[in-house]
Formats: sequence, C-alpha cells, structure tokens
Amino acid sequence: MTEHPRDTPQFYLTAPSPCPYLPGREERKVFTHLVGERATQLNDVLTHGGFRRSQSIAYRPACEHCRACVSVRICVNEFVESRSFRRVRQANDDLIGDMRTAVPTAEQYSLFRAYLDSRHGDGGMADMSVLDYAMMVEDSHVRTRLIEYRRRGPDTAINGRGHGALHGVALSDVLADGLSMVYSFYEPEAPARSLGTFMILDHVTKARAMGLPYVYLGYWVNGSAKMDYKRRFLPQERLMPAGWERVD
Repeated sequence: MTEHPRDTPQFYLTAPSPCPYLPGREERKVFTHLVGERATQLNDVLTHGGFRRSQSIAYRPACEHCRACVSVRICVNEFVESRSFRRVRQANDDLIGDMRTAVPTAEQYSLFRAYLDSRHGDGGMADMSVLDYAMMVEDSHVRTRLIEYRRRGPDTAINGRGHGALHGVALSDVLADGLSMVYSFYEPEAPARSLGTFMILDHVTKARAMGLPYVYLGYWVNGSAKMDYKRRFLPQERLMPAGWERVD
C-alpha cells in the first residue's frame, strides 16, 4: 500500500444539494482540508485553480451538468475607477479600513447579525451563533486578516485607524499574488453608501499598496442577480477551462 505524507491533501465530493444561486438546479462541491505546515502554499495553489476557502476547508463547484460558477479576480494594476465607482468613493470618504489580526469581537458579531437578518434572513448562514461567527474568523491555518471600517478620526493619519461605530468588516486572505475576499458584511441601513462596492474598491487600493496584482472576488454566476455585480470590476480575469482569461 502506498503511504502518503500527512500533509498531502485528500479531496472529497459532496452529495447533491439545492443550488443557492440558480433555482431548480443542484450543486456538488469538491473539497479538501487546509491544515498543516503547507496550508498557506496549498491555499495559494487552490485559489489559482478556482477554489474558495471557508474556515479550514477549500472547496470549488463540481456540478455534473453546469459550469455557471466562474472564479473572478480584478487586475489591480490596470483597474481604473468608473464615474459610478468614484461616487462610491466620495460617499465613503469619511471611512478608513484598518487591516488587523483576525480576532472576532462582540461588536463585529452584532453587525454581522444585523446584516444577516436584513439581507440573508433565509440563507444558509441565518442561524449562525456568536460561536459560529468566532469559528468563521479564527478557524484558519492561512494568512487571514480582518479589515474594520470606521469613520476617520483626528489620529487616523498617524495610526491608520478610525474611531466610532463599526460600519463594515471584511475577512480576507493574503495570498502570494493578491487579496482574496472570503466574506464581508456591513451596516444594512446605509444603502446610499454602497458599502459592499466600497470595500472591494478599498481592497484594490490595499492590494496595490502591498504590491499584489489581484483581488479575488470568488464566483461570478451568470444568471444570478446577486452575483452580477462582480462583472463591473474591470479589467478582470475569469477562470475558464483553458485557464485565466482577461475580460475588459
């Protein structure tokens, strides 16, 4: 019998379940565990291959008759903000994103709960407790960061931090070639701010400052209205059967 090293990834296939994006379809996923000393390198490789991370699991769709889920990454160095994006920037000019160690707090969970109840009350995460949230943040064997968005304060130019109430949070992985946005949530009662769009724009700025060429947005699903926003961030690359293809 051939023996495999303990840190060699083993892949598994889920049973079919209802698709959360396209009504009337089923989804299956292939997944593996991101643990051990090589977890960071493995996360890089798998993300390049279209996988996403959830806690210590890396997964990607493996549906038998559908290829609608397409991995998307923004080309940071060539990204130019449109007029509508500039308006979003201006609407949130009073906010600053502070990148910090991924440590959950009660304040974050309170905002997370308000966001879920307002936007995704019938979704798969609707029943997440404070312990579930803590696991989502802490259960990572890769380089993960939290970005907290607060209003700018008198000392922001010095310490890079805001003050006051929390307006948004992004849980993101730092890869060798980019930032991968794992999950984000924000104040649901401030639609004029377009906080979801603003946090993506801020990740582009942060990736550029860090010398990273991409921001990974996860899956764009053709035909899914709630995923359609991702195609607005151009130029971008989409993972097709022949590899990453540029879309302008």
